[in-house]
Amino acid sequence: MSILHVDLDAFFASVEQRDNPELLGKPVLVGGDGGRGVVAAASYEARVFGVHSAMPMITARRLCPDAIVVPHRMEAYSEASASFFEILDDFSPVVEGLSIDEAFLDLSGSERLLGKPSIVASQIKARVRSELSLIASVGIAPTKFVAKIASDIRKPDGLFIVEEHEVLDFLHPLPVSRLWGVGSVTQEKLKSMGLRYIGDIAGYPRRILEKKLGTKLGAHLSSLAMGLDLRSVQSRRAAVSIGHDHTFGSDTSDLAKITNTFLLQVDKIARRLRKRDLRARTLTIKIKYADFRQVTRQTSLPDPSSDAQTFHQCALGLLSKIHISPSQAVRLCGVSVSSLEDQSAPRQLGFDEEKRAKQERLDSAMDSILDRFGDLALARASHTKNK
Repeated sequence: MSILHVDLDAFFASVEQRDNPELLGKPVLVGGDGGRGVVAAASYEARVFGVHSAMPMITARRLCPDAIVVPHRMEAYSEASASFFEILDDFSPVVEGLSIDEAFLDLSGSERLLGKPSIVASQIKARVRSELSLIASVGIAPTKFVAKIASDIRKPDGLFIVEEHEVLDFLHPLPVSRLWGVGSVTQEKLKSMGLRYIGDIAGYPRRILEKKLGTKLGAHLSSLAMGLDLRSVQSRRAAVSIGHDHTFGSDTSDLAKITNTFLLQVDKIARRLRKRDLRARTLTIKIKYADFRQVTRQTSLPDPSSDAQTFHQCALGLLSKIHISPSQAVRLCGVSVSSLEDQSAPRQLGFDEEKRAKQERLDSAMDSILDRFGDLALARASHTKNK
């Protein structure tokens, strides 16, 4: 079994640095700057001074006097998180979110389609970087517990693989604080028992550990120390929308470039829908200008669809209603679809069924080619004309 744990590095602070280039390379703290303020996130430039999340802001400012404090922007973080999970959904139907910026993926049985887990991890990291301008660390292991530790070992921008035969050699030199369920109180108890490393717990009689820590916690820690974690990845999210954002390398007012980007995004979204046997009734496009103002336009389809050509027409129609000029250069564009339903749901009567069936066969053939040879294997003529 291959499980990935993917974690966005210094998420809140990285979003702030991404959205405000003046903050790049500088110590950034996200949180309240009042007397009772607490650090919600710290950039890696601030962490070298000993600053960490949940630390009182007054302490953080004392450790890092040059830190730049910025307030929360939960809307921006939620938007980035949604795009992050949309990327993950392309690689596995089983994605378990742990928080806004980390998740497990179960890749069992997917190697023939996607390649080795290490290849999948590299592709996820590359897409997070190119599409979100953020950095992800990934751990790969046979269990959730080990995968989560592995993703943290080489942060930031890490990729660490623990094969099944390496699990105990990987775990046993680590401090007991790495075990799930070991807080400061339990850590002191273990220390008083002479147990400082995970390997110490693995060699300690389980019966005595259960007696001293309680049956449940003792059994839990003993199992983890032996590399045992039977929990499977559990997908708990029902899709309410599917979307794709693209941040340009430099702000642009080139309408052909923007149009082509929208068409490429629509193709990716349509493929996602078909992979998940879904279709959508509502399409929304988004433009974010260089000054961070944002405009959205939305339309509803007469009949739910997963057809890229249908989405193309809608997207181009919406784009024609948005003003783009050299004085209003574009930083980001995005497309999303919502009002999702299963492909098996009854369709509206009156549509040209022969034409629809022909288009669905074409889409299925294109999906097969792209799945086998990659996203660059095919390009629609409409894309190349707009380049």
